[in-house]
Amino acid sequence: MSSIPVVVPATKAPTVDAVRAELASKRVLPRPHLVRWVATAVIALLIVSLVLDIAGNANYQWQDFWGFFTRPVILDGLRLTLQLTLYAAVLGFVLGTVLALARLSRNPLFNGLAWLYIWFFRSLPLPVLFIIVYNLSQFFPTLALKIPLLPALFSTETPLLLAPLAAGVVGLTINEAAYAAELIRGGILSVDQGQVEAANALGLSPLRRLRRVVLPQALRSIVPGYVNQLIGLVKMSSLVYFVSLQDLFGAVNIIKSRLPGDIIPILLAGSAWYLVIAGVLSVVQFYVERYFARGAVRTLPPTPLQRLRGVLAGLRLRVAEARR
Repeated sequence: MSSIPVVVPATKAPTVDAVRAELASKRVLPRPHLVRWVATAVIALLIVSLVLDIAGNANYQWQDFWGFFTRPVILDGLRLTLQLTLYAAVLGFVLGTVLALARLSRNPLFNGLAWLYIWFFRSLPLPVLFIIVYNLSQFFPTLALKIPLLPALFSTETPLLLAPLAAGVVGLTINEAAYAAELIRGGILSVDQGQVEAANALGLSPLRRLRRVVLPQALRSIVPGYVNQLIGLVKMSSLVYFVSLQDLFGAVNIIKSRLPGDIIPILLAGSAWYLVIAGVLSVVQFYVERYFARGAVRTLPPTPLQRLRGVLAGLRLRVAEARR
């Protein structure tokens, strides 16, 4: 018996647009987070309400804010605060690096002296340290460099009172170095030991190994903590009134005592300058961290401008999809 031929109808090949439409209809959509969106909307409304209440509160005297914010006395105090912070930050970081390396040294004398320095100056309150430095002649009438049982190589009388700026810088630097030393030591210890062993295998000298291998990697861990310490240093500089210096906080106090009826706008102006300083340091921290992240991450974290562009591109894409 002969078989009956079966005729299969020819099918038309799907077009590219049809395939795209089918894939779009089967696209996996993210799960809607209703609770998250509701919480976001509630928090946003509370923030807007708080901002409007503060902006419309007559007790804040916003009409006088800018006058106090740009007052010459305030600006002079701000300049002194920045000067003290810069000097103490640089000198404290250098001295803290030396102390951290001494703490990591196998020499028991260096290690012990560094530990004693860090323990003593971290335990001493900063106002007490300012008073000691400012009245150094009461504690050490003569400063001398000498070897036991031999005449002094160098000797000088300690001035009755140190210059206020010098006393402020010295006090802040000594205190800052004690905290910076532990931050730097922690960053150095965070470097993988295999990196150090590889540097030793290449025959690098200890100084070159530290400068080329250890410190670049350690700074990724040091920078966040040290910038946090710098922000604390800005606020600690307000204690320099113990050495008769008038920084930003001192200028605010003087104006506040002369104009008791304008306490709130004066305090707002001083607080705003501290917020500006902290904001600038935070921006610097971001770019420094981004710089030292090169080679450690696959993609560098986006800058605020790049993040804004990404958000705008995402919004445009969603609007375009909604119109289809």
